[in-house]
Amino acid sequence: MAGSTSDRTADVLVVGGGPAGSSCAFWLADAGWDVVVVEKKRFPRDKTCGDGLTPRSVRQLQDMGLGAALEGAHRYDGLRSCAYGRVLELPWPEHPSFPSHGYVITRHDLDQLVAERAAKAGATVLQGTEAVEPVVDAPSTAGAAAATGRLPRCTGAVVRDSATGATSTVRARYVVLADGANSRLGRALGTSRNREWPLGLALRGYYRSPRHDDTFIESHLDIRDGSGAVVPGYGWIFPLGDGRVNVGVGVLSAEGRWRGVNTSRLMDAFVAQAPSSWGLSPEASCGPPTGGKLPMGLAVGPRVGPTILTVGDAAGSVNPFNGEGIAYGYETGRLAASVLGRALAGEGDGALDDYERRLQQSYGLYYRVARDFVRLISHPRLMQVCVATGMRSRPLMAMLLRIMANLLRPDEMGMAESAYAALAAVARVGPGT
Repeated sequence: MAGSTSDRTADVLVVGGGPAGSSCAFWLADAGWDVVVVEKKRFPRDKTCGDGLTPRSVRQLQDMGLGAALEGAHRYDGLRSCAYGRVLELPWPEHPSFPSHGYVITRHDLDQLVAERAAKAGATVLQGTEAVEPVVDAPSTAGAAAATGRLPRCTGAVVRDSATGATSTVRARYVVLADGANSRLGRALGTSRNREWPLGLALRGYYRSPRHDDTFIESHLDIRDGSGAVVPGYGWIFPLGDGRVNVGVGVLSAEGRWRGVNTSRLMDAFVAQAPSSWGLSPEASCGPPTGGKLPMGLAVGPRVGPTILTVGDAAGSVNPFNGEGIAYGYETGRLAASVLGRALAGEGDGALDDYERRLQQSYGLYYRVARDFVRLISHPRLMQVCVATGMRSRPLMAMLLRIMANLLRPDEMGMAESAYAALAAVARVGPGT
């Protein structure tokens, strides 16, 4: 996959080789378009993540022809929810469009796997190459993008080779921003996060564990800080099957609450309070934890310009219900590729306007409901009541799993679908935020 940073042109420049960027590049290259991906790191490279692939992620990877490659990863069958002394094992719900299992695989391995798949399909993947400056028709400011609700016309990027420091230019008819939550090019072009919408704060580390091959991922819904106070969020233990487990904490922040929480201390408290059977301790740690901020619910915009689209974390596509980002990276990358394919095939720049419409069609209302949910659980007392009530009912928690994992069935109206319909009806008449 190695390449040079000599000046060149392409149909599409994809900035970032993570889930969203590699997915977009694969689908475009598979359709025969000339695609260049610039990735500032070299594969394999570590990435802060829970490493859990839900059925939505597995479906996307299977569609890219990577189903067989996943067989070497650790397969799991569902979610074990733990809170207030109760434990419920919930298998993944049946769905006509998704498998009923997931995998746990490190992003160290997964992202290389998908980037290689894009390269095999015909994309040029330039590793160790950072996009440092957009090529635009006229200087842009964040204020201009905010005022127009659109990104400026972008026709490429100045890129820098991390090994030599040499710079060059990659020009393209279209550009896809897939460079993550801290998108450098996005900020330069005028993207920003809606600060009134939820933000996720997460920290994760790896630990050696005797239960590394458990067939359920585990979520703790009553995580507490060092003083014993319940914090709105969750702790997770995801078995990797290789002697290790991925352990982390995530805090959901809304309207300024909980943004000052110390995730390192919260992580220490969670490890100390985790079930002893996992064998977690400072001595079992494989290294210091890493963390970051996760814009959620399409909180980052604008996402469309005459020649540019943003995907994945650069668009804030993380699901606010559960903090899942990998599946939505793959899905938004694929959606962008579909729209760009139409533009390249003759529809022209106007085809890109359909991207935002399709994003809203796929996620808009669902994410509005999710944002309302995050605001609710940001109140500790309400969160405790909701979780404690839910943990007393397996059917209720199974219903919540189907909603929160975005696995609602289109072919039947069960309890989860009915409950979501009611929540959506309330969200529709709300303020729209």
